[in-house]
Amino acid sequence: MSDNIVQIFDTTLRDGEQVPGCKLNTDQKLIIAEQLDFLGVDIIEAGFPVSSPGDFKSVEAISKLVKNASVCGLTRSVENDIKVAAEALKYAKKPRIHTGIGTSESHIKHKFKSTQDAIIERAVRAVSYAKSFVEDVEFYAEDAGRTDNAYLARVCEAVIKAGATVLNIPDTTGYCLPSEYGAKIKYLKENVKGIEKAVLSCHCHNDLGLATANSIEGVINGARQIECTINGIGERAGNTALEEVVMILKQHPYLNLDTNIRTEMLYGISQLVSDNMGIYTQPNKAIVGANAFAHSSGIHQDGVIKNRETYEIIDPKDVGVTESAIVLTARSGRAALAYRAKNIGYELTKLQLDEIYVDFLNFADKKKEIVDTDIHEIIESSSVFKEINTSS
Repeated sequence: MSDNIVQIFDTTLRDGEQVPGCKLNTDQKLIIAEQLDFLGVDIIEAGFPVSSPGDFKSVEAISKLVKNASVCGLTRSVENDIKVAAEALKYAKKPRIHTGIGTSESHIKHKFKSTQDAIIERAVRAVSYAKSFVEDVEFYAEDAGRTDNAYLARVCEAVIKAGATVLNIPDTTGYCLPSEYGAKIKYLKENVKGIEKAVLSCHCHNDLGLATANSIEGVINGARQIECTINGIGERAGNTALEEVVMILKQHPYLNLDTNIRTEMLYGISQLVSDNMGIYTQPNKAIVGANAFAHSSGIHQDGVIKNRETYEIIDPKDVGVTESAIVLTARSGRAALAYRAKNIGYELTKLQLDEIYVDFLNFADKKKEIVDTDIHEIIESSSVFKEINTSS
């Protein structure tokens, strides 16, 4: 793998599906998995096989379907979990077992009632056992964001020796600041013996709204995998949004980091996931929200009409959106009204536009948004309508 390629590990079907009320059946998972494979994600985390017969069936079916991406199954550091995952993944062209354990003091003391040394021993056993089934083993150090860096480095070194090919450094609670998370990745790159044998991975949650920023800071400091979901769905406040990190790297070429994602598919797959999971995507969601390329402020509209780049840093077509939207409201100016009127067949002179604009504002003050039928009504009831040139 080229050192400037960041692998995209999609966990929409595992972490994303943990959102209450968003359970997908196997058929829905297969539809989404196929599109994720077309999208160009490098790894699809298909589920947690031991958790239920349905999840096992889904992971097995996805393993048979996916042609390009690695297919991954999650486990705890429990022998039966790993054995069941290996069974579910047996048809995958590129199987990966994702196993791990909590490493923060909070998890060691309260969750496992154990010790640091005992946790390392358990982590090594889990990785070694997973390695007996598949070559590609990813280890997650749950709550790594709140784990002491020196101890975390000891854990990473031990599991690399046991055969781990990927080290997942999760900010499980979404607590880290970007500078802290980046420094953690940098510390591991510089202090873990054998780190060149494994890929560091970012798995960041969005509890403080920092998941995307933390993931980007992670890859800037040496991580080469980002774990993310379509639309940023996931536990609590969600995960890193796939579409956000992909487009950040694409729009900042000086970082010399890129992905294998076909970005023109982003909007379509966002809609697919939203529809199947029944989760409404907020209109102001970055990249794929309904308003991501919509402009209603008169100042912004005037700029975009003259040159899209004045207010848009992304070409909508790059993410699968047909065109920018000029939304007419009481905040819109003459340029936006003329633009929308022209699109439906009216060529307005400056004097005609001035006359109609007064009627437009009175109309717009009574409605949240002016649609094409409203424009027809405003123009056809104006005093200058008979003078206006229309095109068929």
